[in-house]
Amino acid sequence: MRFYRDGMGLRTRGIVGTEWTGDEMTPAGAVVMFELESGARLALYPRSELAKDANIAPEGIIAPRAGEFSLGQIVGARADVDALLEQARSAGATVTDEPHERPWGIYSGYFRDPDGHLWEIIYDARSEAG
Repeated sequence: MRFYRDGMGLRTRGIVGTEWTGDEMTPAGAVVMFELESGARLALYPRSELAKDANIAPEGIIAPRAGEFSLGQIVGARADVDALLEQARSAGATVTDEPHERPWGIYSGYFRDPDGHLWEIIYDARSEAG
């Protein structure tokens, strides 16, 4: 929560649902949700509780490994890519790929948050042409 709230500036009411404690079979309710643009939300839920909620074995919820998947954020300007990557770095993220032009026409870079989740920050100048 600190990384996304304090470091990245995302809005949240903090950890909610703490009144549902759960047990061995029932997931606890504590979750933190962040408000993103366009009404989207980012929810962070402990892996152990997510496994119970999804009815899968706890070992089915493991930390992501490099290259398994990434979360992408489209931004409105090239400078936003640079600014968000620097903000993430200052907040404790590891920038894994400095921003640069891609052969297919986008400008992007990647970072890993403190839990290892991979994010790509993307500006697509082609979207302005249409």
